[in-house]
Amino acid sequence: MRIAIVDYGMGNLRSVYRAFEYAGAKPVITSSVEEIEASDALILPGVGAFEDAMANLLPLREVIIDSARKKPILGICLGLQLFFSESEESRLGENGLGIIKGKVVRLPENLKIPHIGWNSIEIKKKSRILEGIKHGGYFYFVHSYYAVPQEDVVVATTDYSVDVPAILEKDSVFATQFHPEKSGKAGLRIIKNFVEIVRE
Repeated sequence: MRIAIVDYGMGNLRSVYRAFEYAGAKPVITSSVEEIEASDALILPGVGAFEDAMANLLPLREVIIDSARKKPILGICLGLQLFFSESEESRLGENGLGIIKGKVVRLPENLKIPHIGWNSIEIKKKSRILEGIKHGGYFYFVHSYYAVPQEDVVVATTDYSVDVPAILEKDSVFATQFHPEKSGKAGLRIIKNFVEIVRE
């Protein structure tokens, strides 16, 4: 089982790598189109700005979009947001991957931004990625923007004065706004669940 962690110069790759290794996977950090094509699953991590991320991802854009149609893919934090069509964070109008219809918008200005810390999730519907996760479980968030999907893809939300989609699922595409690799046992369970989905 080959899980490719996409390296596009933005993201805490080593901590994601260690978490998947601990979960029993054999991950590889790569920016190679060939390795991504040959993988059984993809991880799209991300820390930073939407616009910069999409510029860096340009050489890998098509292989990621194509892979999302064929194999499990997990977006983490900014990785979740990159799945969307557009973002208010993009000053130059840089388009997202368009895998999920919708827009990424800034958190309301009356809130402390970025949102940093542990928040509980409210489970909205069943998902394989939530096996063993209880309603009200806590996960670690760091973000200034949140997704507004135009599709029925929200599996769980968190309350930060607005309902922030915390976990998404669309076909074989999964995404978390929080960092599972920094979310203790519950986060590791999410990662293990994804590994099991890949094994299936």
